[in-house]
Amino acid sequence: MSPRRVLAIVGTVVFIVVFAAVVFYAKRGLPAWARRAPQAVAATAPAPAAPPGRKIKARLFYVADEGTRLTSIERDVAYGESADDQAREIVAAQIAPVAAPLVSAVPPGTTLRAVFITRSGDAYVDLSREVRSAHPGGSVNELLTVYTIVNALTVNLPAVTAVQVLVDGKEVDTLSGHVDLRRPLAKNLAWVQ
Repeated sequence: MSPRRVLAIVGTVVFIVVFAAVVFYAKRGLPAWARRAPQAVAATAPAPAAPPGRKIKARLFYVADEGTRLTSIERDVAYGESADDQAREIVAAQIAPVAAPLVSAVPPGTTLRAVFITRSGDAYVDLSREVRSAHPGGSVNELLTVYTIVNALTVNLPAVTAVQVLVDGKEVDTLSGHVDLRRPLAKNLAWVQ
């Protein structure tokens, strides 16, 4: 193939991808977190009240101001007697609704169905179907959602080395077509500012 022909093909592909993105966002609009006005996320932002009783400090993850990365905030989380119980409390706190200026990467309405940790350190987090059906889509959004859950457990629980997200008790290939969820994923702080 001549270099001119290759350049023409590459140019056509780039045009199609850009055109598709413009049409997609024109019809669908930007995700809610991308439409919000930028605000500074302070480490002292009001936290949802943890239930009464013994608490631990945990690092939880939220969408950063620019909307393409995560930021971590230390929060009080209810104490769990076992590693499974503590994992359940951390994920429940992570997916709970948050007050502005924080923005959750987990779609609203998502609930925790179950959490269990294997002897080898893999955690399985079973979320309700809303994590898929209410997901705004897009590769960055999906990465932020997945690594919000993965990092919340792997950062706070030394016993957890990887996390697999399940939906309604079943393994899924992806949440919205981008991140391979067919195996447990290790901590990835590259998505955290």
